[in-house]
Amino acid sequence: MVFAIEARQLTKIYDGKTKALDGVDLQVNPAEVFAFLGPNGSGKTTLMRILTTQFRPTSGEAYNFGLDVVQSGAEVRKIIGYVPQETSVWADISGFENLLIYSKIYGVPSSRRKKSIEDALQSMGLEEMANRMVKTYSGGMVRRLEIACALLVKPKILFLDEPTIGLDPSARKAVWENLTSFKREYSTTVFFNTHYMDEADIYSDEIAIINKGKIVKSGTPSQLKHSLRSEILQFHSNHFHSNHNGIDENILRNIRDLAFVRDVVLCDSKLDVFVEDGEFALPLIIEALRSEGVSIERISATRPTLDDVFLKYVGTLSFGRGGK
Repeated sequence: MVFAIEARQLTKIYDGKTKALDGVDLQVNPAEVFAFLGPNGSGKTTLMRILTTQFRPTSGEAYNFGLDVVQSGAEVRKIIGYVPQETSVWADISGFENLLIYSKIYGVPSSRRKKSIEDALQSMGLEEMANRMVKTYSGGMVRRLEIACALLVKPKILFLDEPTIGLDPSARKAVWENLTSFKREYSTTVFFNTHYMDEADIYSDEIAIINKGKIVKSGTPSQLKHSLRSEILQFHSNHFHSNHNGIDENILRNIRDLAFVRDVVLCDSKLDVFVEDGEFALPLIIEALRSEGVSIERISATRPTLDDVFLKYVGTLSFGRGGK
């Protein structure tokens, strides 16, 4: 199988001492949306710039649909689109004029330019804005225009570096709705860096987390969240808030001693119990509480979020108020 993107022991060292990438192995399937997460300075942008032929790796190999990004750079550039973090359109001309300039830069034949521009505008929902000056666009419209420029050649792989940074939630949603529609129509592989965990969770098929130049965890959003092997069961009872005779400590001790419980935290009228399998644990904890005379008023359950996963693998994980 030919992967859309493949990296083998990819390493990048700056100035002979700063290791931005440290033996990265990566495989991205065709027509997949792949999110690349990591803190600032972790190597995200360096990897993307190598994959888009802007930087040469110090060692290792990288391929886009089997094309070596170093040996076959010109061929690679014909099948990819790239949108950097920095603004990449001109504000003092119209959206159409920006697309016309990019169509010439990308070598779109003159006979196909008008159709390519119309398709790109439609793909990003900008038809009505085409002839307006870009300086009158909102931030979300500017970002959609930048992506439209990258879509002119209908790339097999679209690389997006922080595609919705600084946009409000409605603008972010509009960008992703248009991207998802384009991907579905043309089976484009989308590879993006982001700091928005919800964005990665909702739109990506696979995620890799990088820290200090190394990929520390990868998988589907569901697999990554499940890897923490914790759920939080929260029990609400006035008993916890009003009881002052010391029995609460006994309750905490008895619940904590259950083999499947990882931690217990009591705060006001809420008892948080951290477990691996909430479905299994819930009836047993209810029984234990009722045997202590605790009347439960409400129960809620939460699962780890992608934020929890990110913190786990790049720093310190903290569940709620004192989980382990």
